[in-house]
Amino acid sequence: MNAPWEILKTLSDPTRLRLLALLSREELSVAELQEVLGMGQSRISSQLALLRTVNLVTDRREGKNAFYSLRSALPAKTLALTRAALEAVSDSVMMAEDRENLDRILQKRRRTQEQYFNLIAGRLGKHYCPGRSWEAIGHLALRLTPAIDIADLGAGEGLVSQLLAHRARQVWCIDNSPRMVEVGTELARKNGLANLEYKLGDIEQVPLADRTVDLAILSQALHHARHPQRAVEEAFRILRPGGQVLILDLNEHAFEKARELYADVWLGFRESALHAFLKKAGFAKVEVTAVAKETVEPHFETLLASGSKPAR
Repeated sequence: MNAPWEILKTLSDPTRLRLLALLSREELSVAELQEVLGMGQSRISSQLALLRTVNLVTDRREGKNAFYSLRSALPAKTLALTRAALEAVSDSVMMAEDRENLDRILQKRRRTQEQYFNLIAGRLGKHYCPGRSWEAIGHLALRLTPAIDIADLGAGEGLVSQLLAHRARQVWCIDNSPRMVEVGTELARKNGLANLEYKLGDIEQVPLADRTVDLAILSQALHHARHPQRAVEEAFRILRPGGQVLILDLNEHAFEKARELYADVWLGFRESALHAFLKKAGFAKVEVTAVAKETVEPHFETLLASGSKPAR
């Protein structure tokens, strides 16, 4: 039995309180706690060990993974102290962000389960089907583009924008490479796309006025930005109220050669990092989802993030 002052001492640490708040809601692995809290594995493990020492949390082994949860049969006084401590900080910004991140982790779990059961239900895509390709599906989806104004930030040659321009009202391609702008402009002229305009500029200082577009796209561009948050804030600035941002970028990885091979500044981003960029910039209805994973090493995974600029 732990003395009340031992429990009080344990509850005085903000990190341990954050862990207890999460584990009181859901059984979680260390990896999931890392994703929610944005902390390193060793720091989380050491704090969990302290919580186990005073019998506040328990763990369950499942293969190589350990799942932690709040101990179900706590003594009445210990439970009262724990609840009082959690209630005292429940309205803090940090705790609110943790709850939001936890909801995304739980949604990710559900998506993983759904994908597995969908796969075994019909084995779709196992056999060749004439005419079924991502290229064909992409062309079909692009035909759904409404007559809106679009900014493709860090566009390169603007291959996606070349397709979007067939339906959109106006498309601006922004890139900091003079040669990319030249090549893209020539492609637009050759394809007769008068509504597709290339501008030389940086995604952290976009050469467009406030509230001029309905959709801002950052397709594999954010990991080239020196200050990703600033680039997301620029997307927010140029969007009209009710407009949307779409970000395609790599999940965080450890392939260091990408810096040399592809001039990458960042080795991808965690889902929680993209989510935080968008929320801090002011976007609402933020979602981040893994949409593709390469089958060959280094197995790059692509995330799709989206958010809406509130109507004001």
